[in-house]
Amino acid sequence: MNEVDHFGFNNPKTFKQRYLISDKHWQRDGGSILFYTGNEGDIIWFCNNTGFMWDVAEELKAMLVFAEHRYYGESLPFGPDSFKDSRHLNFLTSEQALADFAELITHLKRTIPGAGDQPVIAIGGSYGGMLAAWFRMKYPHVVVGALAASAPIWQFEDLVPCNVFMKIVSTDFKKSGPNCSESIRRSWDAINRLSNTGSGLQWLTQALHLCSPLTSDDIQHFKEWISETWVNLAMVDYPYESNFLQPLPAWPIKVVCQYLKNPTVSDSLLLENIFQALNIYYNYSGQAKCLNISETATSRLGILGWSYQACTEMVMPFCANGVDDMFEPFLWNLKQFSDECFNQWGVRPRPSWITTLYGGKNISSHSNIIFSNGDLDPWSGGGVTKDISHTLVAITIPEGAHHLDLRANNAYDPASVLLARSLEVRHMKQWIRGFHDNARRQH
Repeated sequence: MNEVDHFGFNNPKTFKQRYLISDKHWQRDGGSILFYTGNEGDIIWFCNNTGFMWDVAEELKAMLVFAEHRYYGESLPFGPDSFKDSRHLNFLTSEQALADFAELITHLKRTIPGAGDQPVIAIGGSYGGMLAAWFRMKYPHVVVGALAASAPIWQFEDLVPCNVFMKIVSTDFKKSGPNCSESIRRSWDAINRLSNTGSGLQWLTQALHLCSPLTSDDIQHFKEWISETWVNLAMVDYPYESNFLQPLPAWPIKVVCQYLKNPTVSDSLLLENIFQALNIYYNYSGQAKCLNISETATSRLGILGWSYQACTEMVMPFCANGVDDMFEPFLWNLKQFSDECFNQWGVRPRPSWITTLYGGKNISSHSNIIFSNGDLDPWSGGGVTKDISHTLVAITIPEGAHHLDLRANNAYDPASVLLARSLEVRHMKQWIRGFHDNARRQH
């Protein structure tokens, strides 16, 4: 049970927070607790996609805890009413989530015999990685260190340029096949030309096997759906078959780019090739009858909750210029974004609050955080990719996509990720040893 509101005393309501625990390899003597800071989705799904923790549990004599983030999975503060309106959503913040984690760790240490004198290490990926880093910053007495994998803690305000994300996506495609990014860059105008006529819209619907007929009002959304598909492919460009956002082949961008070798063909041929490419992402398993432009990722991610978080605290500016990247140019428009948020949720974003809360680039007073990033991952543009001090360290994985290092060991893993994992374990062992040495000295 956790408080719905940790920061006020007027609302005594509590809710059930789900967590998973495994003590198979835990040994009290010199042991540890690895604590996964849950992010925007069902905790069982994250647990199944974080093989790294299971792989290192024995070596670190670790108990594993996976904590579900409030408002996701089954950890709903107001049950089915949790997303009803902004009054019910008011407690969906990163600060409340961190307080949940601190309370949960305190509870486990109090109730599990022998857990009281064990060091806890926070581990997370993506938004969960941001939470792991922020948890160490805000609760250094609760966790001895953090592994923040693919954590874009600087993807806020103007800490990094807003086009860096789309630039990395485009580089992935550029490197994965001749003319690949150029074909995608040319597809936007081809879509615009084809969608000018009723017959063109009808043709697009058929050529791309869409589940519902395209209208001229859908075109902007249709292009955003295609863009998001390329972004997701960049995130999950793993060296082996995987099923993180969708079932996919190994190095999926290379497979996609096989269909996009010739950018100078006619509009209709180009779009037929784009369909073949999209089909790798949406229909690798061969089960899909048609493509649904309102779906891009797995249903196990909490799209609703994340949309609210993006509209309040997690305000990440994105833009593209069509020159350094392969996308149709768009600007970051805070006012428009704010109005969309107000229409959907009745709230307006506070774009500079995260920087005030967690320090932006001024974090050198903290310690014991590993920031790992893969060069293929578009989120690395907002990540910490250079050491800040000897205890705030950056690990770079050249062939890594989105938190590849947190995934289970695989025969096809590139050497760079094996090295990254061994460095991560080395740091964690130091933290664990330091904690136990301190405890012995105090006795």
